[in-house]
Order: sequence, then structure tokens, then C-alpha cells
Amino acid sequence: MIHPHVADALKAPDLVRLDHGLVLLRFESMKIYSALGAVRHLLDEGVVRPGQTLMDSSSGIYAYALALACHRYGMRCRIVASTTVDATTLAQLEVLGAEVEQVRPSSDLKLDQELRVRRVKEILDRHPDHHWMRQYHDAIHYLGYQEVADRIAEELPGRPLTLVGGVGSGASTGGLAERLRTQDSQVRVVGVQPFGSVTFGSQDHHDPEAIIAGIGSAIPFDNVRHHLYDTVHWMDFTHAMSGAVALLKEHAVFAGLSTGAGYLAATHEARRRPDRVHVVIGADTGHRYVERVYARHAEALDVASLKPDEIATPAAMTMPWSVMAWNRTPAHATHRTEAA
Repeated sequence: MIHPHVADALKAPDLVRLDHGLVLLRFESMKIYSALGAVRHLLDEGVVRPGQTLMDSSSGIYAYALALACHRYGMRCRIVASTTVDATTLAQLEVLGAEVEQVRPSSDLKLDQELRVRRVKEILDRHPDHHWMRQYHDAIHYLGYQEVADRIAEELPGRPLTLVGGVGSGASTGGLAERLRTQDSQVRVVGVQPFGSVTFGSQDHHDPEAIIAGIGSAIPFDNVRHHLYDTVHWMDFTHAMSGAVALLKEHAVFAGLSTGAGYLAATHEARRRPDRVHVVIGADTGHRYVERVYARHAEALDVASLKPDEIATPAAMTMPWSVMAWNRTPAHATHRTEAA
């Protein structure tokens, strides 16, 4: 196939078998699917017009995905970025023609996210013709993952599936889960969270290495549909780093930190439920994490010796790794459930 644009080539994931019950869904940059699907839908519905400016707040890979989607469909792109955006991504955004503005540095993720949202609103006040993509809240970001879900179902027939991935905005795990469950309501979804995220109630636990970008949040996200998740894992930076290093060492897969966290959670789940195929979402490659993760590989823990604390309620969670049966409970419900 000759692709009409590089975004169409980059979006497609590879399925890599890690062992009998574990498969990696490896993306070059996962949110390209989400951004392409969202922009195409907005154009088709007449919500936006060709050449209009699309903007959003981002800490990294969504900014790149939106810039590619804008390039693909002839739109302008404007990003209010976190200071955590790496130099490689920033350079690509600028060359692709995106207008990038970074908020002032902050060690507090909540403040960083609030500053970005506040700045987006200020820009919209002055430029009401800009369209705010709202990746954290607009359900159009679910649409792009339907194609991926259909491929998973086609490539992995015959055994019950468990999907494991960082929760983040909720669109990837949520979009895949909803589509997969149209064919099999027993598809399990395991969400992975860092300590410090409000999404599943770990905001009172401070990880000294800071929150894992992309899979947690310091502010509520409307796109997270809590009732889709069967189990939730919370883990600290060191455990996620150890999972990423182990994935490279054992399977030669160079992936991001959220993939490392998902891999560690999936190995635990696969031991508990060997009858199922566990599909780990690999959201991006490891290039953004060379200094912070891979250069520190000597500090990685032996993943074979690691196991989570099994808890019955979010109030009982403990660092560095906890797991709980969420049982598809809505966000507002009180959790009084047995451990995972």
C-alpha cells in the first residue's frame, strides 16, 4: 500500500507476541489515530473548515499527532505545551508549522495543567475562530480507535481478551474497549495509573519522581469512563521504569514509560488469568525517555521479584504498586469490593 500521507503510515500499530498469553500493540505514536479520526469527523460534519486553526493543550504526543493531522488535512495548528515537551518533539512541531507556546515551568503537574488550560481559554477569547480540540473531554477522540479494535479482534480470535493500558485521557482504552465489547462483552480492561493522579483516587500519594506523563492526571478528564474498567493498577516511576527496561531486555522492544507500566501490570494479570490473551497498549517508542529512563537502566528492579499489594478500596492503596478490582463501577460510586 502507498499511503497518501505519512500520518496514515505512522498510525498503524504492530501486533508483537511477547509470549503465549501476552501480545504488544506497538504504536509509533498512538494518538495519531485519535487526532486523525477527530479532525476528519469535524471536517465531515462541518464543525470546522479547511484552513481553520485547531488548538489544544498537550504534554507531548497529542501535540505531535494533532500537528500531523493538521498537515494531513490542510489545517493550522496551535499548541499550548507543557515545559516537559522534549526538544525532538518541539523541533518537529515547529517545522510542521505548528505555533507552539510553552507555559512557565512548574514542578506541580496540577498547576502545569491548569496553566495550560487557562492559557488556551485566553487565546480563544482573542481568537474565537480557533477550534479547541479538548482531547481530554471531547468524545470524538474515541472514534479513531474503532479501526484498531477491529484489527485486534480479527488477529486474535478464539481466546478471551484482556486489554491493558495507561488510562490517560481515557480515549484509547475506552475507545478500544467499547468497540471490542460490541463483539464480546467479556473483554476485560485493565487500567494503569501513576500515583498522584486524581482519575482513580491516588491524588494523596506523592511519587518523588513525579507523575508518569500521559497515563494520569491532576485534573478530572471527562473522556475517562470509569465503568469500562475491570481492574486498576497504580504504580510508581521506578516500577514503570523497570517494566520498560525489562521489555527492552527480554523482548528487544524500545518503548515509552507508559508501555513499561502496562507491561508490568500485564505480566501480573497474565499469571493470574493464563486462559486469556493480554493485549498491552504500547503508546509510543522510547526515544523521549532515553535520559530519564534508559540511561538509568542499572537502577531497574528485577521484575520477576515484583508484585502489587492487592487492595479492596482506593483508600487502602500503598506505594509502590497496588491493584484493585474496579468491577466496572461508575466514578461516583463507593468501592467496597474484594481485592483483584
